[in-house]
Amino acid sequence: MSKKEIKLTIKSNFTDKYKAGYPLILPEYIEDLKKVDEDGSILNLYDYKNNFIARAYYGKQNKGFGWILTKNQDEKIDKDFFISKINSAIKYRKSFFNDKDTTAFRVFNGEGDGVGGLTIDFFDGYYLITWYSIGIYEFRTDILDALKECVDFRGIYQKKRFDAKGMYLKDKDFVCGDEAPKPLIVKENGIKFAIYLDDGAMVGVFLDQKEVRKTLRDKYSKDKTVLNTFSYTGAFSVASALGGAKKTTSVDLAKRSIAKTKEHFEINDIDTSKQSIVVDDVFDYFKYALRKKLIFDVVVVDPPSFARSKKRVFSANKDYVKLLKEVIQITSKDGLIVASTNSANFSMMTFHDFIKKAFKELKLRYKVLESFSLPKDFRVNDKFKEGDYLKVVFIRKVK
Repeated sequence: MSKKEIKLTIKSNFTDKYKAGYPLILPEYIEDLKKVDEDGSILNLYDYKNNFIARAYYGKQNKGFGWILTKNQDEKIDKDFFISKINSAIKYRKSFFNDKDTTAFRVFNGEGDGVGGLTIDFFDGYYLITWYSIGIYEFRTDILDALKECVDFRGIYQKKRFDAKGMYLKDKDFVCGDEAPKPLIVKENGIKFAIYLDDGAMVGVFLDQKEVRKTLRDKYSKDKTVLNTFSYTGAFSVASALGGAKKTTSVDLAKRSIAKTKEHFEINDIDTSKQSIVVDDVFDYFKYALRKKLIFDVVVVDPPSFARSKKRVFSANKDYVKLLKEVIQITSKDGLIVASTNSANFSMMTFHDFIKKAFKELKLRYKVLESFSLPKDFRVNDKFKEGDYLKVVFIRKVK
């Protein structure tokens, strides 16, 4: 079915930005975006002199109102278009497909691979498509057909993340092929993880932290006591234990984190009786640790960018310095802090400023050992810096 095509004018002070490759459609950049009322519409963008600039699709999500697809005025947005994009993405990730120690990674990363609002992940022969707007979901038939033509698959699943707040829409996520086992055991740099492709919004592990987990395992865990806060399913704890940690402690507010974390320990042949899994508000746990004078050699802190509990609201923008000060106080004198955030609202430079401020306020010194942003499979459009959201810094407390 052909999509509605609408001609729009870019405001003069933003024309050069789109010409340079900026991919996101923002209402403050477009003169007449209000005349678009149908998700999935094709937007033909022109400057004030009626020069063609780009073709985009209209799809409201939490980031904006759609994404640039091509600068070719005559290029059709059809199955062949998506075949070209997916094949290019697969070629870029050839090394991942050939890596026997890693069977879970991102295959298609939104605007980084030329189609914003769409991601595709690979889990040992199964593909998981995530749709971030009704607009991109309108192209689902062409995208699904393109994926089927580009890859051999055991099964295909999908997640719809386009409700009013960008949250997951509950639905049966299985699309076609064979249904995946529950759990589906995948590997990441040799570490095993239990994946559930049809069990809500999350599957069991965040793939963007693969290099961070590998580094923690290979360089910083041996004979250390490790505290993993906001631990989710314990992935950092598993990596630490496999790296020879003396003991890990995983803290998360969700009750299901106990069973999920135990499962990850068990499939990696780690004795769960030697690990500690705590269900608690992380900030309350910090108070408990201070009261009990608990000190850890390594502390991993990877909070959500925004979280609300019965007791408090956490925003990475406003509260990360306070959070780090809590972490610093329960880290040993020459201990390691793995500070992480997935907030796209501030830069790595600002994140380093947060770290500097936290240590300065406590009158303590530190050394940055290494930093990480998104791994290779999470391909980023260099004209859209917000897309490189992950910031991780390994910090050594200095005596």
